[in-house]
Amino acid sequence: MKYRQFGRTGWQVSEIGYGMWGMGGWTESDDKQSLNSLQTAVDLGCNFFDTAFIYGNGHSEGLLGQLLKNNPGKQLYTASKIPPKNPVLPDAKLNDCFPEDHIKEFIQKSLGNLGIDCIDLMQFHFWQDTWAEDDRWAKTMEEMKRQGFIRAVGISINRGQPWNGIRTVKTGLLDSVQVVYNIFEQNPEDELFPVCREHNVAVIARVPFDEGSLTGTLTLDSHWPEGDWRNTYFTPEKLKDTLMRVERLKTILPAGMNLPDMALRFILSNPDVSTVIPGMRKSHHAAANLACSEAGPLPPETLSTLKNHRRV
Repeated sequence: MKYRQFGRTGWQVSEIGYGMWGMGGWTESDDKQSLNSLQTAVDLGCNFFDTAFIYGNGHSEGLLGQLLKNNPGKQLYTASKIPPKNPVLPDAKLNDCFPEDHIKEFIQKSLGNLGIDCIDLMQFHFWQDTWAEDDRWAKTMEEMKRQGFIRAVGISINRGQPWNGIRTVKTGLLDSVQVVYNIFEQNPEDELFPVCREHNVAVIARVPFDEGSLTGTLTLDSHWPEGDWRNTYFTPEKLKDTLMRVERLKTILPAGMNLPDMALRFILSNPDVSTVIPGMRKSHHAAANLACSEAGPLPPETLSTLKNHRRV
């Protein structure tokens, strides 16, 4: 496993981290299987784990807490997220979504679920860049830092809105941003990444497999149980278009490389990314994904070709 500096924090984090959304109660999730996969990742050098309170109302955080107990003395970085009090609508005010007492309440809830005294990175789950000038969020988080409850502050940028955090990065008050970034969604490269580089803000790349399409396992007949998020994401029209894009990607796979490897190594080829957090619920998936770190960046000619496959 290779490690990268996590922005201005100075932490050395595994360039492939662990996204824990799927362990919070998705269909077919299994706690024993999840814990085995998490431990496999630790054994292979992964040290960055991203969860959130809303992933099963603390269930995913609880699994991470068990992992921490099972690995005393190991430097494992914990990242979680504060849910908004109300939906983050375009005209929502900061105090509607993240008032001071709400922020403090959920930091304490996450600490309890994790079974620790201090969370390394606490992120705002959803964001509006119009809140950049309202420094109440920053003052509250600075207080939480002083009291030893958190070490760093980040935002998780809304899907499809990589611009919706740039002003906040420019305030100098953030340690990290989390954003969707993959072969199909390359638009964070345009404006967000250069600003993060300028202000030494860490970048967490999420959804590296485009909710599963870039694993190459989806078909036109793919469907999920009622209530599963992927039914909303993959409308029939979008699924058809995505599968055509996937087929075109398969024609440019270098010899000996599969589609998930190419998807992860595409992200690792960008030095602006501090860590990428694929979701993994099985040990063999964890082992395969983490092996991409040793494989390193993609060949320049493949990377250049992939630039033409961006959807946005």
